[in-house]
Amino acid sequence: MAKLRHLAVQVPDLEKAAQFYEDVFGMARVAETEAPIGDAVSLSDGVMNLTLLRFPEGESGALNGPNWAGLHHFGFIVEDEAETRSKIEEAGGEYFMTLPDYPGVHVESKFKDINGVVFDVAEHDWPLKK
Repeated sequence: MAKLRHLAVQVPDLEKAAQFYEDVFGMARVAETEAPIGDAVSLSDGVMNLTLLRFPEGESGALNGPNWAGLHHFGFIVEDEAETRSKIEEAGGEYFMTLPDYPGVHVESKFKDINGVVFDVAEHDWPLKK
């Protein structure tokens, strides 16, 4: 059975957003990444990973412009990525992309559901609080 373990939120200010979730919910920073495709701060409560994303101006990964904030995508851990991909496609979903392999970027496959909503599928977990 797949497990929902990752939420990614696009924000205009990574530091302010990260501090909010640390202060209010006691989440812990578990990773920070600077990459050409965008910067990220990953937080965790020990079960779920919340990754805050900030994209450079003009980067295609950004939704609705650089000052927009909202849910970007979510991710599932699965036992068999190839089998899950077959199930996604049989159910009407489609492959979208695989993230490039940059240091600090957690490579996973991205898909779109029947409504065009983007989600990740990976056989690995995202960084979690110890």
